[in-house]
Amino acid sequence: MQATVIVALFALVILGSLIVSPRRATVNGFFSGLSADGEAPGLWVLVFSQVTTWIFARSLMNAAILGYFYGIWGTLAYAAYYGSFLSGGFIVGRLRDTGAGSVQDWLGARFGAVGRVCYNLVIALRLLSEVFANLIVVGLIFAAAMPEFGAAKELSILLVAGLGLAYSAWGGLRAALHTDVLQMVVFLAVFSAAFTALITSPAFDIGAILTAPGNSGSWNGQVLLLVAFLQVFSYPAHDPVMMDRGFLADRATTRASFLHAFWISTLCIVAFGFFGIQASIAGAEYEGQLIGTWAVMFPPWIFVALLVSLLISALSTLDSALASAARLVVEELRLSPRTLGGGRAAMVVFMVAGVALTLWGNQSLFDAVAVSGTASMFLTPVLIVGLVMGRQVALWSYLVAFGAAMAGAVAYFQREVVFTTVMAEAHKYEQLLAICIVVLVAGFAAVLSGARRG
Repeated sequence: MQATVIVALFALVILGSLIVSPRRATVNGFFSGLSADGEAPGLWVLVFSQVTTWIFARSLMNAAILGYFYGIWGTLAYAAYYGSFLSGGFIVGRLRDTGAGSVQDWLGARFGAVGRVCYNLVIALRLLSEVFANLIVVGLIFAAAMPEFGAAKELSILLVAGLGLAYSAWGGLRAALHTDVLQMVVFLAVFSAAFTALITSPAFDIGAILTAPGNSGSWNGQVLLLVAFLQVFSYPAHDPVMMDRGFLADRATTRASFLHAFWISTLCIVAFGFFGIQASIAGAEYEGQLIGTWAVMFPPWIFVALLVSLLISALSTLDSALASAARLVVEELRLSPRTLGGGRAAMVVFMVAGVALTLWGNQSLFDAVAVSGTASMFLTPVLIVGLVMGRQVALWSYLVAFGAAMAGAVAYFQREVVFTTVMAEAHKYEQLLAICIVVLVAGFAAVLSGARRG
């Protein structure tokens, strides 16, 4: 019965997304999000689009999982990444001050083709991680909802990937903006009902939530909070979904959209984290990335509401990631013509690659965040010294900072090999913190050494 309700509700959301997608696709709408009359999206379209694409399924699950293991500190650590809306809005404003129309424009003007290539490599990896990580959550949900159906995981991944690609490829960024609004409204309604039920239940105690150490103690959550603070400046700059939306509307609308997206998304992440913390307080066993845990903890309708919330957020991120992938391939890399066909071909490639990675296997859900966040850290010294301080940065400095960040990302991914002597017994988040500090020190040393007044 639960599986039937989940499938039916999710099917209605997909049908609604198809209905609200633009009937007529245009090149400017596909790549720039403009209406058929050339109008930019309004404030709340931007806000809802930013929020629903950033509180995606992987993020909701991460907030809950970190809350389960590390209590409120784990959830706050993940919520700290949503400070990216503040740092991202600041970066967009500074970029627009220089006349740049994207991060690539600014980097290209200062570091040429090499600067663009390094950045585009990182954001291509970011987009791939968004596609496969959200498909992973889709597979986990249907595997938990239909345990009697052995192929539920693989078939659900293929079905959602196909449907998400279908309406994304039809309307591009304009379709993503339209459907984001619908999906955000439905998500808020469904998740609000589940959250209200949680906080009004007899077992809920806000004092216990705020002081719970989690199943593994709060220390590593505090360490992860420090990591988030180190990464939060560069993190938004390597997220093409956020950056693309920073150049669609006028500056006042854009600034306001980032501020509203910050507080709304942060509240949603913290609220979802409460479900993980509550599971640890209740002493529930960790099962199936918490999905199996919730199945035995909550009444059926709350369990269904949580899973539908996750599915909606996954679908919303997929269409936005594909729209940004099309823009990357066509407008930045210029590997396809600026036509509807060229953009759709790019979407197909990214979706196929994402599905392949999903079915092939993966690390933990947070690893994708940690690896891409570490890779993006070369942007911190470059943007602070070059964009904020207005210094000219040498190309060699940029490349050293980039190399240090990529080495750091590889070191975290291969931490079992790297930390065989020093910090071998440290928790992976302590290892990540050490890597981030080394990356930043090396990056700032190189950039400051190669900087001069403009």
